[in-house]
Amino acid sequence: MMDSACNSDYPFGNLMKLLIRNLDRSTTEADIVELFESYGVVQSCTLVMDKVTGMSKGFGFVEMPKVGEAKAAMKSMNGQTVGEKSIRVKKAE
Repeated sequence: MMDSACNSDYPFGNLMKLLIRNLDRSTTEADIVELFESYGVVQSCTLVMDKVTGMSKGFGFVEMPKVGEAKAAMKSMNGQTVGEKSIRVKKAE
C-alpha cells in the first residue's frame, strides 16, 4: 500500500499534503519538487492540468512524509515569488 518512494519509517497516514495555488503556468512539477526539497523529502508532486489544452491550471499538490518539514515549507514558501507569480501554500483539505 505504500509508495516505493516512501520511507517505511513514515506510515502513509502521517503524510502532509500541501496545496500550492497561483502558480505561473510555465512552472513544472520538477520546479516545485526542487523548491520544496530544500525543506525535506517530497514524496509526490502533482500539477493539475487542463484536459483540453494540456496546460497547467495554476495549482498543484505536494505530499511530504514529515509533518514538521511540510509545515516549515508551507510557512516559508507561502507568498514567495515563483516565476512571475506570488504563490500561496496551505494544507490541503
